Amino acid sequence: MAAAAAAAAAVSSVRSHIPDSLLAALSSAATFPSTSSFATLLHACSHLRLLLLGRSLHRRLLLLPPSPSPFLSNHLLNMYARCGRLDLARHVFNSMPLRNLVSYTALLTAYVHHGLHDLAFHLLPRMLPHHIPNEFALAAALSSCTAACHPLRGYLLHALATKTSLNINPFVANALITFYSTTDVDSAWLVFCSLPTKTLVSYNSMIAAFLRNHQPGNSLALFGQMHRASLPFDRATLLGVIPSCTDLRHCGQLHCLAIKTSSLLEVEVATAFVKSYSALEGDFDEYYKIFCGAKDHDIVSWTGIMTSCADKEPEKAALLFHQLRHEGPKPDRYTFSIAVKASAGFATARYCSSLHPLVLKSGFGDDTVVLNALIHAYARCGSIDSAEHIFEQLMDRDEVSWNSMIKAYAAHGRGKEAIRIFEDMVKHVAPDSATFVGLLTACSHGGLVDEGRGIFKMMYEVYNISPQLDHYACMVDILGRNGNIKEAYDLIDELPVRPDSVIWSALLGACRKHGEMQIGEKAAKKLMELEPKNSIGYVMISNLYCESGNLGDGAFARKEMKVCGVKKEPGLSWIEIANRVHEFSAGARRHPQRELIYVELYKLAEKLKEMGYVAQTRLVFHETLEEDKKDRLLLHSEKLALAFALINPSAVVGSVRIMKNIRICEDCHNFIRLASKCIGKEIVVRDANRFHHFVDGMPAKKSSPNSCIKSLWSVSRSNSRKKWWVPVLAAKYENVLKSGDELFFLSGLCTVRMAILFLILHLELIADAETSRRHLHAPQIASTEQL
Repeated sequence: MAAAAAAAAAVSSVRSHIPDSLLAALSSAATFPSTSSFATLLHACSHLRLLLLGRSLHRRLLLLPPSPSPFLSNHLLNMYARCGRLDLARHVFNSMPLRNLVSYTALLTAYVHHGLHDLAFHLLPRMLPHHIPNEFALAAALSSCTAACHPLRGYLLHALATKTSLNINPFVANALITFYSTTDVDSAWLVFCSLPTKTLVSYNSMIAAFLRNHQPGNSLALFGQMHRASLPFDRATLLGVIPSCTDLRHCGQLHCLAIKTSSLLEVEVATAFVKSYSALEGDFDEYYKIFCGAKDHDIVSWTGIMTSCADKEPEKAALLFHQLRHEGPKPDRYTFSIAVKASAGFATARYCSSLHPLVLKSGFGDDTVVLNALIHAYARCGSIDSAEHIFEQLMDRDEVSWNSMIKAYAAHGRGKEAIRIFEDMVKHVAPDSATFVGLLTACSHGGLVDEGRGIFKMMYEVYNISPQLDHYACMVDILGRNGNIKEAYDLIDELPVRPDSVIWSALLGACRKHGEMQIGEKAAKKLMELEPKNSIGYVMISNLYCESGNLGDGAFARKEMKVCGVKKEPGLSWIEIANRVHEFSAGARRHPQRELIYVELYKLAEKLKEMGYVAQTRLVFHETLEEDKKDRLLLHSEKLALAFALINPSAVVGSVRIMKNIRICEDCHNFIRLASKCIGKEIVVRDANRFHHFVDGMPAKKSSPNSCIKSLWSVSRSNSRKKWWVPVLAAKYENVLKSGDELFFLSGLCTVRMAILFLILHLELIADAETSRRHLHAPQIASTEQL
């Protein structure tokens, strides 16, 4: 560190003092530096980007007879190129009476460095009549062909390299490997094998070529060959081979090598390991330790560790974002987008609403990437009106913006709105494959069968987009929901690719809904072959048997599931009451208010019976009494969550929002639909597939508005001086702390450091809760001047 500081001080001194002293000396008539002195000074100007001094030296050279030699002219050309003045570099080159190989190579390299690939390639015909390109010129020209995606030019340069016997030169060979990695990896391998002496750079280039062409096995095999030959490896080798790991065993072996060579301390290597462990579903504790052990974290490493847990463990992503704000560099647009994406995984929109003003305060209120993430997060948390408002205010919409809004409407069962958005979209941007997945999903959830058929046909006939498995799965769901089981099965039978588990699951669900036994058995068999450890196939075919009266086969299917060690995911529901998230499982035996919940639930059930509710006991497949079946249905987790909301009426403002981890059953759907009329409130249930809105005993066409979002947006546009405090603690964590389970929860965090961060976060929330609530939930904002 001391050496680095001294070097920085020396460079600063050179920049601030030497130019003035040199200019003063050069202005003296008696000062005539020699050719070597001029060359040294020009080299210094090039290295330190001192354009002013370089131009002064150029003027001084022009005063000296005769004109500058090719040696000095080449130094001038290189100096202007390194300082970013290609126009002056080209002027020096054109004014040279004699140009040597160095002159051409310097200008060609400058063109490539600044992305002027056509000029670089067209310089070669001017060069060839006078000079044969050397390895540096050919390597630069090949890198230009790689960057500009010009395979024909690369082939011509390969022929030229072979003719001049430079194809086995390490510089040229590495450039050829990199070039062929974008066109034909087999040719890259032939170039690599033809090298008489393979350097570390050659191995690194070939490993990167295999990785770029999705051949991780070959990357690992080549690295194993290096290791067995005791060849050294460096950071670039690890960065090429770590993403090639296809299982945790390989990743662990590379991890050990990185520890042994101290490479794990480098932040780029640590970030690569974090991404690899995350992709392989490794232990978060393990790769969080890797992250903490690296030196000099940059924003890329922070974004990488947050991305690794944003989907499956959003709570940890929230904590890491808080740690970044206090310890790390300033978050950029991608970091904010990952933090917002993680907020979509929480049970309520409160964390997303707290991030929104922070986004505006940080200057990303007009950033399309971040706002697209906000649209997705608000829609995923149930605040569809907030997502709509952001979309309406977004000026620079890209295809992701439109797709996010289409998928938002699809998740809320608003198919016609999704189609309307699509009609507006095609006037501005071209739809892509993801657009049609969202549209077909919207048609499926909205029951729009004819529209779905038309959209599927339009996708490949009008927009020339070939259907993929996702599109076929949506079509099977559309047809199956409408009872067209045979048509859906025929569609699967005609697929040009092998159907995946999603397609068979959609068909099996439709068979269960409509009681189609024969096709259902085939779908279940295919599903269990593809995913033998997934409980969906066993449970759905068992339910299909039982609903058709075949209790024996239904029991056998469940027994086979136990024998195979497959466990059914338990149904859980969450509801936020008074800024605390409560979790319910079937029966709610551990909830401290379970007795009050049971009383309220039975009272509600009696009222609903008077309105026509009949418990669908056919959905209970245990051989028990009818009354026991009714009790089992009544104690489903979403019904318990609803009853808990009813015993806390003052804490429920607006609609009742319930989140569920699996699909809502048919009985609960009918129960909650009637309950919305009985209690006079909108009830919103988000299950594993979509949102269900119920108002006055019927499915709602539009979700309830979020009042704070428009105020937040108007404040960000009109008053940038407003100071916001945004607590980032999730409601789920607050619930754990206030319920007295602090020690139990903290013991579950991966490190003591994260536990301490969590406690700090909680204290900040307590200290500023009122301020945040006043800012985020003010009933109205009269004017921006008052703010």
